Amino acid sequence: MAAMTRPPLNRRLAEFGTTIFAEMSALAVSTGSVNLGQGFPDTDGPEAIAEAAVRAIRDGRGNQYPPGPGVPELRTAVADHQRERYGLAYDPDTEVLVTAGATEAIAAALLGLVEPGDEVIALEPYYDSYAACVAMAGGTRVPVTLRPHGDRFVLDLDELRAAVTDRTRLILLNTPHNPTGTVLTRDELAAIAALAVERDLLVVTDEVYEHLVFDDAEHIPIATFPGMRERTVTISSAGKTFSFTGWKVGWVTAAPALVTAVRSAKQYLTYVSAGPFQYAIAEALRLPGEYFTGLRDDLRAKRDLLADGLAQAGFGVFRPRGTYFITTDIRPLGERDGIEFCRALPGRCGVVAIPHAVFYDHREQGAPFVRFAFCKRTEVLQDAVKRLATL
Repeated sequence: MAAMTRPPLNRRLAEFGTTIFAEMSALAVSTGSVNLGQGFPDTDGPEAIAEAAVRAIRDGRGNQYPPGPGVPELRTAVADHQRERYGLAYDPDTEVLVTAGATEAIAAALLGLVEPGDEVIALEPYYDSYAACVAMAGGTRVPVTLRPHGDRFVLDLDELRAAVTDRTRLILLNTPHNPTGTVLTRDELAAIAALAVERDLLVVTDEVYEHLVFDDAEHIPIATFPGMRERTVTISSAGKTFSFTGWKVGWVTAAPALVTAVRSAKQYLTYVSAGPFQYAIAEALRLPGEYFTGLRDDLRAKRDLLADGLAQAGFGVFRPRGTYFITTDIRPLGERDGIEFCRALPGRCGVVAIPHAVFYDHREQGAPFVRFAFCKRTEVLQDAVKRLATL
């Protein structure tokens, strides 16, 4: 058989191999390590919400194709959530779109809004799907690096302004930010909003960790700033807030023209998904405030448990103000290569983490940083701390 003259993989995706999450999760299984790499909880969410999904299945709600934009109950619940939490009024019929998790929402937003040659600014380090989605859309990725300053990673607003060119189409934001745990401040968001208005840019904002903020941090949607509602696509999902990551229920809120653009791409991706789960998440969004407070307090205690253990083990620790990830600096341990460190860590002490470098275009910037997830049971984190102490 003659050899193929061209590689099978589309050249836009040639730089993207198997994700680091798949590699490290497989390593955790093969070595029997504590997996603090991939960001999923090891317990399910509220039993009442699981029962709501069972009830929907038994009642025949969502077992067949749900409406393309999402079931009305969930779209209404999302609109109510945005209004009650943030004072943002959205029409559930024309300004809310349900997606297969936030990952599809990001893909559909970029495919629907970006044309070949458009530049997309993303805060680096960035969640790995961002780069792949920009590539699939034919856009050009323009990273603006968050850099360590004191106990957090910060955005250089002058660098962001300098990154905008006549080819810039949109800014892809993520706050609370994965993997650094940074929560952009009101002043930072106001400056980004002013820049977007001045340069006529769209903003796609990934806010899946909106309820996971700690200490003095406050999550503020950028859509609330002057001139931003009509140019912002806000994305969130149920997975991180309700601990049902496998259900893959996400949503977009935006002005009608932007929702139409996103839906135009989304309808050719999954079309629809998660029918019965949509009804359950509609109920989850209406849980009392005590649920969200309890989730935050529980995760803050787990953050402190793991952060203290990592510091005692010799890591430099950036205590996060949001998300359920802790970024660490391995240089105090005499290490500099996070990828090699993470590949060796299971054999050294039976713990799996994720290297930051895979989230950077400028890999040298992320080389000494490693991410640990603390969305696990307390006894699992205690076990991990004991193992890490052997370093």
